[in-house]
Amino acid sequence: MERYYQEEIECASRETIKAIQDEKLVKQVRHVWENVPYYRKKMEEKGVTPDDIHSSDDLYKLPFLSKADLREAYPYGLVGVPLKDCVRIQSTSGTTGKRVVAFYTQHDIDLWEDCCARAITAAGGTNEDVCQVSYGYGLFTGGPGLNGGSHKVGCLTIPTSSGNTDRQIMFIRDLNATILCCTPSYAAYLGERMKEMGLGPDDIPLKAGIFGAEAWSEEMRQDIQKTLGIKAYDIYGLTELSGPGVSFECSAQSGMHINEDHFIAEIIDPDTGEVLPEGSEGELVFTSVDKEAFPLLRYRTRDICSLTREKCSCGRTHVRMMKPKGRTDDMLIIRGVNVFPSQIETVLINHGYAANYQIIVGRVNNTDTLDVQVEMTPEMFTDNMGEIAERQKQLVDGLKSMLGIKAKVSLVAPKTIARSEGKAVRVIDNRKI
Repeated sequence: MERYYQEEIECASRETIKAIQDEKLVKQVRHVWENVPYYRKKMEEKGVTPDDIHSSDDLYKLPFLSKADLREAYPYGLVGVPLKDCVRIQSTSGTTGKRVVAFYTQHDIDLWEDCCARAITAAGGTNEDVCQVSYGYGLFTGGPGLNGGSHKVGCLTIPTSSGNTDRQIMFIRDLNATILCCTPSYAAYLGERMKEMGLGPDDIPLKAGIFGAEAWSEEMRQDIQKTLGIKAYDIYGLTELSGPGVSFECSAQSGMHINEDHFIAEIIDPDTGEVLPEGSEGELVFTSVDKEAFPLLRYRTRDICSLTREKCSCGRTHVRMMKPKGRTDDMLIIRGVNVFPSQIETVLINHGYAANYQIIVGRVNNTDTLDVQVEMTPEMFTDNMGEIAERQKQLVDGLKSMLGIKAKVSLVAPKTIARSEGKAVRVIDNRKI
């Protein structure tokens, strides 16, 4: 039997959802106009005022926000309430050192936790369940979001955070964890480790997993479901909009329901910015209609996907987004962390290397690998293996500091990385996702 956390809104009629969005959007636009000078200026440049926005049908009139705006307005330029009303920040790994820092009032956190509670309930979670949250805690939104959602559902929550795999497996078994929340690659790794320990699906009590923060294929889903003996649910979110729980999968596992009472989704042509008809594939744009502290209007996610309003067998009426197929920018998601080639380039240049390098991403035993091949300049070229090892270590440390994850670095002789006549092939992604 399908369960809902807030049935009256999750199964509301289209008319009810639209009415909620219309009312909240009109209010939110005025809130932003009055309290966020950065966005007000963008509206003025476009010749729009709050008086032009009467319903969600007028959304297209508003200007977009992009990652570049977030960097420009960093840290406080997009905050919509006095700082004394903010109770928390969360943050992404940044591009060239500048992170996205999102702000929350207590009300924002309550709404975000409701969204995560809906996702846990859609995965079959109740107050009888034990929910192990193995997403990272701290600035990363995964841990805190699912932790709060688990509390709201009334699950016994095990805040293990990521890593220490043998202890994770011990807790799953000793504390009878029934729901696992982590990145899909970590879930797959847990499965591998269990096999090594001689454990199979029958040796663990897990029944469901909520996996997000990185791209994963249908094949990977089937593999995880088989290895862990669970049903694996996808969850989507962005720090900019709150974190995981912007949308989530239900028992049908055919697209993620967007929490439309909090977020309005549009699909646009990434080149022209024009809103595309329903069912089209394009760039996903979100407007948060009731966030107080960090109220983003028409935020360009850079994710490419499509939306569907086809009736869902689970009974939820909120629009579904299909799994994103790619991105309009060069961001990679590696082990759940956002990585931009520009970050890697910054580290290399700071260490005196010319910008000829190649990033090779792979997946070994269901864990992402990051290998950076860097050409030495003729001046620094040497065949002294000790010196090369020392330089590689410096770059490994520099990249770990910038990205927050470890990369393998290989220094190669000058002119050994293939040159291209067009755009340099900086990234080779060998993962099948």
